Amino acid sequence: MSSLPTIRSPKVAGVGATLALALTLASCGDDGGREGGSSTAGADEEIGVSLITKNSTNPFFVAMQEGAQKEAEASNIDLTLAAGKEDGDETSQIQAIEEAVVRQDAGILITPNGPGVNPAITKARDAGLFVIALDTPPDPPETVDITFATDNFKAGDLIGQWTAETLGGEKATIALLDVFDDKIVSVDVNRDQGFLTGMGIDTADDGRNGDEEPTGTYSGGAGGDYEIVCNEPTNGAEDQGRTAMENCLTINSDINVVYAINEPAAIGANNALQAAGMDDVIVVSVDGGCAGVDAVKSGIISATAQQYPLEMATKGVDAINTIARGGEAPQTTEGLEFFDTGVKLVTDAPVDGVESIDTTEGTELCWG
Repeated sequence: MSSLPTIRSPKVAGVGATLALALTLASCGDDGGREGGSSTAGADEEIGVSLITKNSTNPFFVAMQEGAQKEAEASNIDLTLAAGKEDGDETSQIQAIEEAVVRQDAGILITPNGPGVNPAITKARDAGLFVIALDTPPDPPETVDITFATDNFKAGDLIGQWTAETLGGEKATIALLDVFDDKIVSVDVNRDQGFLTGMGIDTADDGRNGDEEPTGTYSGGAGGDYEIVCNEPTNGAEDQGRTAMENCLTINSDINVVYAINEPAAIGANNALQAAGMDDVIVVSVDGGCAGVDAVKSGIISATAQQYPLEMATKGVDAINTIARGGEAPQTTEGLEFFDTGVKLVTDAPVDGVESIDTTEGTELCWG
């Protein structure tokens, strides 16, 4: 879908200028020479906010929508939901951004589908909208005013460390199941390279996947030899995760480690492994949704790094609401280029030296 329209009240003129001024005072970045009037929204006046996710089917983004709607209802915000038709659909996101500008929304929350949306984001900011990225920092990060996200590199690093410790010196024959192979998105690169770093495998260009040495030694855990069999795209989907895993198995049937960008892709990979009669493969992923935690509990996924989309969406809506009504803009987490909303490793097979929670606690914190 491209958008879910709502009936709106007239917007207060000049919200854009207030957003730009608040951002400047908070020193969170360049205001881009924003245009607009001089008034702010009163406490009893409704403001408009758009949430634009990568798609509308992944439980991660559904949880975001639910969290944003709950916060919007409590904050006198008229929320418009929009999404790409699938991961990578930039066109639908661009349309939704343009519609938000026409409506004179106070701000936009977006999980960018790729660099193709950057010019539209810039135009929205120039028109006075405060733009917050959720989950996926754009490239470059300053394309938006601020990002609320998981430290995706840390998420990957956690499952990489856990995998290395679990292997206990055994050779790692690795399948890497990413999102894309035709575009670069930060969440894709950071999780993949975080995993390799956690394993103790050197990466090459930190801006793209798939150029590390295909064989060598990993230094994590007890250390050992490794072989990277494949980097396959999944679009973060279960069916494409299965296809990607099948493709990898045609290259090497001895794969014993699978990194998957998210839990749907990991579950799809497991389906392919089960069909091939392979039961002893380490499968790790990132997300921490309730279905994913259940998959860890049942042994479909070995470990996952849990992130918190409800936190991202709630904080994002609250930030735009605060700024539109004359408050200060949010600031990034010290030492990072974004606001870190946290990550925890979930597994029922803990290892020394890697902090984790079990699936009971993971279920208490999960979403979707």
